[in-house]
Amino acid sequence: MTNFIKNVHIRDGEYTKIIYSMIKEQRYTDTIYILNDVLLSHPESRSCLSLLAHCYFYTQDFTSAVDCYEKLIHLYPEESIYKLCYAQCLHQACMYQEAWTVSCSSALNNPDYEAKVKKLQAAIKYSQDDIPAVKNIMEQCSPDDVDTDINIGCLLYKEGEYEKSLKKFIAASQIAGFKPHLSYNVALCYYKLKEYAASLKYIADIIEQGIRQHPELSVGMTTEGIEVRSVGNTLILHETALTEAFNLKAAIEYQMQNYDAAREALTDMPPRSEEELDAVTLHNQALINMDTKPSEGFEKLQFLLQNEPFPPETFANLLLLYCKYQYYDLAADVLADNVDLTYKYLTPVSFLFILNLI
Repeated sequence: MTNFIKNVHIRDGEYTKIIYSMIKEQRYTDTIYILNDVLLSHPESRSCLSLLAHCYFYTQDFTSAVDCYEKLIHLYPEESIYKLCYAQCLHQACMYQEAWTVSCSSALNNPDYEAKVKKLQAAIKYSQDDIPAVKNIMEQCSPDDVDTDINIGCLLYKEGEYEKSLKKFIAASQIAGFKPHLSYNVALCYYKLKEYAASLKYIADIIEQGIRQHPELSVGMTTEGIEVRSVGNTLILHETALTEAFNLKAAIEYQMQNYDAAREALTDMPPRSEEELDAVTLHNQALINMDTKPSEGFEKLQFLLQNEPFPPETFANLLLLYCKYQYYDLAADVLADNVDLTYKYLTPVSFLFILNLI
């Protein structure tokens, strides 16, 4: 018997070979389609669920990966690795409390996973802005682990200690070598210190490395007017830090009032469809293109406000832009409907300034 699944020709007995070949070729979307078809007739297949979770993770569909690991945990409760992967996916899906609960379960009280669990717990508490808890967890981590230095650097950054944070990240990069996200952290610190030339140097390194290692990500094609299909939100795109680098480059150019260069930075990034865009990219698109596409910009900022997590600047920027365009009633409505965000994202000075404008 022969099956034809989404233009993939598979004979009986060849499923394993074909599926692993497709995963090796990073054809995760096609693999997901096939595995879901197999799952219909083998709903408790361990290999199928495991591979499906793997593919969902690599396409950054963490919610679907969570569903797969939930089934695996139910079917194979003795396998601690599934519990750890489940907690990691919950964290990536912004389900922080659920991730914390799983990470603290007795099933993960295993010396083999201790270091990974501690790092995960620190990441969860960091995402929840629970700085005292992060510090407590970091004290339990090995001082010889370069990730400990990186995490301490992240803590210092969160506390506004940008110079100290920068020193930690640079020290870590000297040990670990070039890592895109570590270079991005350095660039971000320089940005906060308003040392834009130094920040742009690290950004350029990230972009150059990304283009050289992954030409399939089509960097710059959209700016050149070449039609290319979406590269998707793959783990590979995430690991290159290209999206973060181009967003930071756009922010620097915007701060320097080089508005055309800021727009170009956003179009240079690997192409994705509108629904695939991350919150920071949506925010920056709205802000940078507000003069030419104000309705679209307001729509994006309103969407972000209704879908946490979003960049912390979103709330203030939406209010200020409403006031700039003299939509004072809309600004007043946003303030009235989001009292909790007012206390979280506006300083007393900013709040009074906006109130006076309204």
